[in-house]
Amino acid sequence: MISYEYPINERTRTLLRLENLCKRIDFFLEQDEAAAHHAALITLFEILDVSSRADLKSDLIQELERQKQALAQLRNNPAVSEDALDEVLADIEKSSSGLFAMPGKIGQHLKDNEWLMNIKQRTAIPGGVCEFDLPSYHYWLNQNPEKRRDDMMLWLGPLSPIENSIAIVLRILRESGRTLRYVAQNGSFQQILAGRTAQMLAVGLEEDLPYVPEISANKYALNIRFVTAAIQQRPRLCESDVDFKLSFYNL
Repeated sequence: MISYEYPINERTRTLLRLENLCKRIDFFLEQDEAAAHHAALITLFEILDVSSRADLKSDLIQELERQKQALAQLRNNPAVSEDALDEVLADIEKSSSGLFAMPGKIGQHLKDNEWLMNIKQRTAIPGGVCEFDLPSYHYWLNQNPEKRRDDMMLWLGPLSPIENSIAIVLRILRESGRTLRYVAQNGSFQQILAGRTAQMLAVGLEEDLPYVPEISANKYALNIRFVTAAIQQRPRLCESDVDFKLSFYNL
């Protein structure tokens, strides 16, 4: 199955964006090529832009505290593993402590680095980081891969409490899902939500089906249109019935 996650609110949208960027930067950092580390640095700038929301840190602190209180009430529940519960609570406590210990605004250490900000400014120009534009950056890209990786980890380190907290919140969110099977008649599906609360939904399709979902949702209604996964031509609405899985997630 291919799962297409769709955030219902702006906070979940931000968390999913940052999760995606963190996975991308981890992938590029494992490589040794200079081009991969350039891609990792560009991704770091994207993380900085997305995470610079003034309320992200406080949102995460509040959500982790809310989850800690909710999970603590599950103690002595015979249906819940005490060891698993203790592990999750310990992860939450560790991440919360890391967020509280973060000084100043998210990514301020990056904004204070003039060399990095000069590179960030040049990346907005197509081809703007050539060696004749930024010779010092060209010098850095020609350093030993381990040296570049150490520098990247130094810049990423202060952001790790954000990454860890996002991982915990999204893990709890995804574990809250309830999945049902539906059929989209002639490629279209609608469901009245009647105020049903959800932070995220996911549509699951068999990977051999050449369709992708176009989703629009709010607290009142959900609409899904399955269109052809056209690469070389304009997408068009599927004219046959489509079997799919639908999951709702709520913290």
